[in-house]
Amino acid sequence: MAKDFDPSGRVPDYFVNAGTSSFTQFLTHVSPELLPGRRPLPPGLSADIAPHGTTIVAIATAEGVVMAGDRRATMGNLIASRDIEKVHPADSYSLIGIAGTAGIGIELMRLFQVELEHYEKIEGTMLSTDGKANRLAGMVRGNLGAAMQGLAVVPLFAGYDLSPADPAKVGRIFSFDVAGGLYEETGYDAIGSGSLFAKSALKKKYRAGLSTDDAVRLAVEALYDAADDDTATGGPDLTRKIFPVVMSATANGTHRLTEAEITAVAEQVVAGRMENPGG
Repeated sequence: MAKDFDPSGRVPDYFVNAGTSSFTQFLTHVSPELLPGRRPLPPGLSADIAPHGTTIVAIATAEGVVMAGDRRATMGNLIASRDIEKVHPADSYSLIGIAGTAGIGIELMRLFQVELEHYEKIEGTMLSTDGKANRLAGMVRGNLGAAMQGLAVVPLFAGYDLSPADPAKVGRIFSFDVAGGLYEETGYDAIGSGSLFAKSALKKKYRAGLSTDDAVRLAVEALYDAADDDTATGGPDLTRKIFPVVMSATANGTHRLTEAEITAVAEQVVAGRMENPGG
């Protein structure tokens, strides 16, 4: 891209006059090779060459949403990382969790964060919750070529809706497929290799109107159940002090549970399973 720069040292016009509120569209015009789904890949499947992140759960609460993710990444039958972080704030009122190819997922998440920040700076206002979900769906769709070669990324998006159609449902959850399909979920959802077991746990114990504290406990229990039956999902590691990343999004913004807070919850869950292993 250096050949496009003015020898005088002036910044090119397209950097000072973006012309679009979408950072992804701007990058598509200026440097499309920097987008995760636009890089050339060698022929054949590439699924086993990169670590994969696994289970993420999201729960709607009376105050907003709670999202939690285990800390394990796998590469085939090996544990690639024991303490990867797969749940992050997307902006001040929303959260994103990533399952699938870890490297591409983290890059997609960071690009989404910039996308929302760029829109807010250009337009002077925040995207609606539906608008955020639609932007993320387009970014997932852009990775379809890589997904067809085994480098799939599937996000889970949840947030506190500042302008809800129903004031009783301020917490909203959206899931996606590898082709960018967008689906709003009711109450709770889970993605990743352990999602079947996590959703089974959530299905039994979820109730509408849960408090944030109750949802945090339920999310950790769901991840525990997922780790119990899915080898790619990591449960609470009391020896290494590695516990799930748990975040909430409410009217007060996003909040990540501190080490002390999540340790206390995880130890309660483990202690309960010592008495009743089946939950």
